[in-house]
Amino acid sequence: MEIIRATCGGFHRYNFKLLQPLSVHHPPFRRSAPATDLILSTKPKLRHQKSTACALLEDRDSDSAAKSANADVSLLVKKRASEVSHDLKGTSLFLVGINSSIKSNLGKHLADALRYYYIDSDSVVEDSVGGKAAAASIIKTDKEGFQDSETEVLRQLSSMGRLLVSAGSGAVRCSTNLALLRHGISIWIDVPLKLVAREVVEDKVQLSAFELSITGESYSEVLAQMAALLEERRSGYATADATVSLTKVASRLGYEDLCSVSTEELCLEVLKEITKLLRLKKMIEEAARPF
Repeated sequence: MEIIRATCGGFHRYNFKLLQPLSVHHPPFRRSAPATDLILSTKPKLRHQKSTACALLEDRDSDSAAKSANADVSLLVKKRASEVSHDLKGTSLFLVGINSSIKSNLGKHLADALRYYYIDSDSVVEDSVGGKAAAASIIKTDKEGFQDSETEVLRQLSSMGRLLVSAGSGAVRCSTNLALLRHGISIWIDVPLKLVAREVVEDKVQLSAFELSITGESYSEVLAQMAALLEERRSGYATADATVSLTKVASRLGYEDLCSVSTEELCLEVLKEITKLLRLKKMIEEAARPF
């Protein structure tokens, strides 16, 4: 696969092999500690052994129930993915939206379930020009050239099958890129900016080269800068074939805390949206057939 690479003399092509399968063994997805564990870690020692034993039994039962529920959701994800994969027939998927660990973890998990290759398009572009620092420098000196390389990467990815692409910031930048996304199924992963900003400030999440303009140190500064970026891209995100909103998923599942929504539960929502799209496509194709 050819990718544009930047040099002192401008951009030139070089071969980039993108056919390495995604390992099914990803680093464990980060989950919040069960509420029962947090309670035990902060609870003062009780004087009566009987009360302590009862509390431990209750915590053990709650933990077992949570593990059982997670196992059920995981099995359902595998079942739905198997059904959807057959109907997809290798059609690539593009996840668009503000970059976050929620979006990337979802992409990796979904790729494993569907037996697809996972690609982070921002990482591909950055690697093709010599790394994140080089990419950030090129954006300042030759932004148009960098955007051309970004479009070229997206063009080549869109021509391949069985890919799950976590699309980067420039994926919705122009009509050419939006047209390339139409080669597959695009889904907007709508994550509240307050969670993304918190990741940047508290967890020191690495931003893509295109987002390094976010220089605020405080939560409010980062949130304001990200809100401005979202407004620039919102119309592009809105052209996606489907939208999965973390806020709406949490509300429907009865979660007060958005972080309670698991990666598996988000996977199910994406698979449901893909199923709807495939059914609609089938209906349109059948309606177009001559009598």
